[in-house]
Amino acid sequence: MVSRTKRLGVVLLLNLGLVAALVVTGLAAHSLAVLAAGADYLADGGAIGVSLLAIWLAARPPSPARPRGHPNATNTAALVNAGWLLVLNTGIAGAAIWRLSAGTGRVAGLPVLIISAIAAAVMLAGALVLVSGTDGGGSEEDLNVKAVLLDTAADAATAAGVAVSGGIILGAGGWYWVDPATALVIAVIVGYQAQKLVRKVAGALRPAGPAGAPSAGPAREEPARGRAARRHA
Repeated sequence: MVSRTKRLGVVLLLNLGLVAALVVTGLAAHSLAVLAAGADYLADGGAIGVSLLAIWLAARPPSPARPRGHPNATNTAALVNAGWLLVLNTGIAGAAIWRLSAGTGRVAGLPVLIISAIAAAVMLAGALVLVSGTDGGGSEEDLNVKAVLLDTAADAATAAGVAVSGGIILGAGGWYWVDPATALVIAVIVGYQAQKLVRKVAGALRPAGPAGAPSAGPAREEPARGRAARRHA
């Protein structure tokens, strides 16, 4: 089985390879949705880099300064990943709302359709690369890889949605508002999933209570047992 480090590396290369093409096409076509996808891919590339660093830290042997090693490294990376995705999509939603209220300029539908269809196919391949190595376990679930998988699947869905909007603009020949509307819908959906992952990872990082602390029940029962023993005596 291919290691998770190699799988993350493949997805990182796929993300970085698409960023330049998306940004150039988005600027040329005046498409907010394509530019948002390019920014999303760039952010995901940085998040995957953090994930790879976390995996490297988690694999390092314990040291006198850190006798337990870095047990929370991958979960921390997952929190950074999901948190950045949430912030980014909030910005995209704001920009989409502004375009819808202020008016959308001309958007070239054909370049949007072509580049987005290519990006959707590439990101779908990246998601398949990641999911092929997951075990679907419960307590042993790697939230770090799951966060990257969420990003990659969201990227594929985003690109597919943008491709559809490009096709609508191309066919209708003037429905330019579809571009920011699509960006807004995708930002809301991805942002909702990201905030769920943030809460899940934050719960995993929350320290548990003291393991040896006695509960209130036994503390109240012990004196009663002592009185019973004294009466019996």
